[in-house]
Amino acid sequence: MGAGTPFATGLSNSILSYLAQDAAGTFAEVEAVPDGLGPRFNLDSCGGCHVHPAIGGSSPPTNNPQVVRASFMAPGNSIPSFLSINGPIREVRMVKNPDGSPNGGVVDIFTISGRRDSPPGCRISQPNFSNLSNFIFRIPTPVFGAGLIESITDSTIRNNLASDPTGMKRALRISGHVNTSGNDGTVTRFGWKAQNKSLSIFSGEAYNVEMGVTNEAFPNEREEDPACATNNLAEDHTGFDTGISASDMVAFTAFMRFLDQPTPACGVTGQPACSTSINNGRMVFARIGCATCHTPSLTTGRSPIPALNQKQANLYSDLAVHNMGQGLADNVTQGGAGGDEFRTAPLWGVGQRAFFLHDGRATDLIQAIQQHESQGSEASMVISNYRSLSQSDRQDLINFLRSL
Repeated sequence: MGAGTPFATGLSNSILSYLAQDAAGTFAEVEAVPDGLGPRFNLDSCGGCHVHPAIGGSSPPTNNPQVVRASFMAPGNSIPSFLSINGPIREVRMVKNPDGSPNGGVVDIFTISGRRDSPPGCRISQPNFSNLSNFIFRIPTPVFGAGLIESITDSTIRNNLASDPTGMKRALRISGHVNTSGNDGTVTRFGWKAQNKSLSIFSGEAYNVEMGVTNEAFPNEREEDPACATNNLAEDHTGFDTGISASDMVAFTAFMRFLDQPTPACGVTGQPACSTSINNGRMVFARIGCATCHTPSLTTGRSPIPALNQKQANLYSDLAVHNMGQGLADNVTQGGAGGDEFRTAPLWGVGQRAFFLHDGRATDLIQAIQQHESQGSEASMVISNYRSLSQSDRQDLINFLRSL
């Protein structure tokens, strides 16, 4: 509950005004080719991918916008087999290059060929997705509470990962490690493999990679066909000529930074008390070892923004990457996260999501839990504990997760 709204307190009137008048609208804005869309892209707006249960979220349960919008967003393209009307929004990554060397980069699904606003000579072809053996998928990550995640100090993340006061991590063989920036060694934390350091980088990369819009952080076209890449670069930039105006990338960053964390359905101010089942489910969650990776809360560091200053972020994640085994491995390495490693997904708001795991393969929480178990997975002993639960305790656990 409460997802998709800015912090109720701790933001200045100037920030609230900017969010209302500029940032939210820019995040939801549909881009056209003159704005910078393409030449290759996955969708034509940030809010199109991050749409459920509110703007800033993830895939909707029905009416996948990549399918619904395809006929006018990408009229010269076909809808590949891995997209369906009631399936998740997907990004595609290539695992290996033709010579067998690692790739891991995003392969955009659509092109601007055939659009009315496309340059007349643009004839680039859509990728061939007939053989999917060398491709893996990712779904959008919700960005609720992202400013809180950004404000958690590196030392807090590292100390929490190392902490094991009861010995449960050691007993369950939970280890994990942080992903780090290759530039300064600081802890990265955004994305399925915790590969991005900040919301600014996350915004700039997504604008370029997902929509093909060059910007101040990523100023070069990924597709340089001169018949299609005709705009001056960077397509999105800070305006100086007629008074300083913020770039779209800055607006995206502000929108995400100041979204509040989702509110649980019970047990907090303004919500009813939790049921016996949910309270028991919370205890089961800790008892079987889920909380060894899905840390219930971390505290942010100092910030000039009161809403972010030394606040409790109830994210249910340690923001570290863990080996999830052969069953979930995508064989893509990003930074220090290997092909079978993923960031512990934050669980706040999980009760409102329609698809789970990095590629959306799971459509309910029970499937998502069970698929944490495979050869090499750090979570296998936890899932073994889950399987030994009574049916009542299993249901209580699901009820607790749905309340988040």
